[in-house]
This record gives sequence, C-alpha cells and structure tokens, in this order.
Amino acid sequence: QVQLVESGGGTVQPGDSLRLSCAASGDTFSNYRTTWFRQAPGKDREFVAIISGSGASIFIADSVKGRFTVSRDNAKNSVYLKMNSLKPEDTAVYYCASVSGGVLPPSSRSRMNPNSYPYWGQGTQVTVSS
Repeated sequence: QVQLVESGGGTVQPGDSLRLSCAASGDTFSNYRTTWFRQAPGKDREFVAIISGSGASIFIADSVKGRFTVSRDNAKNSVYLKMNSLKPEDTAVYYCASVSGGVLPPSSRSRMNPNSYPYWGQGTQVTVSS
C-alpha cells in the first residue's frame, strides 16, 4: 500500500498557473497508477487526470484538456498536476489517488470512478478568484 500527501494548492487569480504535487511513501510507487480528482463545494468528486505507473500513458478529462497536464517522477515518488490558464470554475479541493497496477485500464469508466482507488491523500485547496 501507499500513503499520499498533496501540496501546492493556494489562491490565485484567473489565468495564473499552479503545480500540485502528490508525494507517496510505502510501496514501490511505479507499481501504482495515480489519478487526480477534484471536488467543488456541493458537487461530486470529478476526475481530472490519470497517469500510468511508468508515466508513459496519461488521460486528461475533457473539461481541463489543453490547460492541465499530469506527470510523475518515480525517483522522487511523486506525481504532479500542472494547471495553466486557471479559471474560477477550477476552484476545488484537489486529491490524488492511487491503485496497484501500473497500466491504465482500457475502460474510461474504471479510470474515472473514485471507487476504483483505495489510496487517497488528504487534499489540497485550489481557489481561483479575482
């Protein structure tokens, strides 16, 4: 199993950028595919991006495609979410989540379902406001 800790959130203005980090400890992190979710007040948890254990494969939600990207550095046991051109609607608590198995499942439904992930961080708040 792995333990996850997010960092990098904050309050920014529309159009700004942020990079979130997800630091892992425990098991060999490259054996885990990792996903970013976000949850705005009063809304369901929303899939943002997923990256395979090796980092070779990624899948980005349509709602943030072209603005967000995901990467990882397994030497540092970390996954990153780079967010550009931030909008007020990106305001949410951002979570990283992992599951054993480095390869992305073929089903997008499985990738995007929060119930597919047993390991979660505590979340980091991102607020986009002028």
